[in-house]
Amino acid sequence: MPLKAPVDPDAVRSLSTAMREGSQAAHDAAEASPFVSELMGGKVNEQGYVDYLLRLRMVYAALETAMRANRDDALVASVYDPALERLSAIEADLDFWAGGAVADVDSPAAQAYCDRIAAASTSALLAHHYTRYLGDLSGGQAIGRVLDRTFELDGAGLSFYEFPVRAKPYKDAYRARLDELALAPDEIARVVDEVRFAFGLNQDLFDELADNLTSYYRDAPV
Repeated sequence: MPLKAPVDPDAVRSLSTAMREGSQAAHDAAEASPFVSELMGGKVNEQGYVDYLLRLRMVYAALETAMRANRDDALVASVYDPALERLSAIEADLDFWAGGAVADVDSPAAQAYCDRIAAASTSALLAHHYTRYLGDLSGGQAIGRVLDRTFELDGAGLSFYEFPVRAKPYKDAYRARLDELALAPDEIARVVDEVRFAFGLNQDLFDELADNLTSYYRDAPV
């Protein structure tokens, strides 16, 4: 009796399911970073959050430039939405948290992230868009609530977490658009690999911030 070829799990999963399940371990590893844990615990001070925003400014500038440049491609067009763009919101938050103009940050981790995005194929851009924006509409909302509560902001300085959409219906529609692409199994595998890589880049960024945690604690000496 002939042996059956092994079944590729991505071949029997929708794109959105493959992206979520195939990157779960990388997602969990990034969230387990000490910087993220301390930020979610309300222990990171204003400077620590500013340094985080400065890195995000680099990443979103690269991602949004690349998405606009490729918005006519079918893969990019399936998720491209100017309403999601975060760069102007980050600039507004930096103005609030840092009191005006702030210098660019020297961040090898953020630069590596930007370089990866700049060199990305359109299928890889799809992966990076998914990783960042669906994350912002999911766990990112929890970060916003922690900051609001910790610093008693009453919503001020949190533009990054404010979207002109309802999160759950938008995410459901986003995943449906991914699945309508009907990618072949090898294409799905490439997208999933890039989602994993994107989470690794985020982990590198968090680990870089964690190297400065002693100066970021809210009770750290000035």
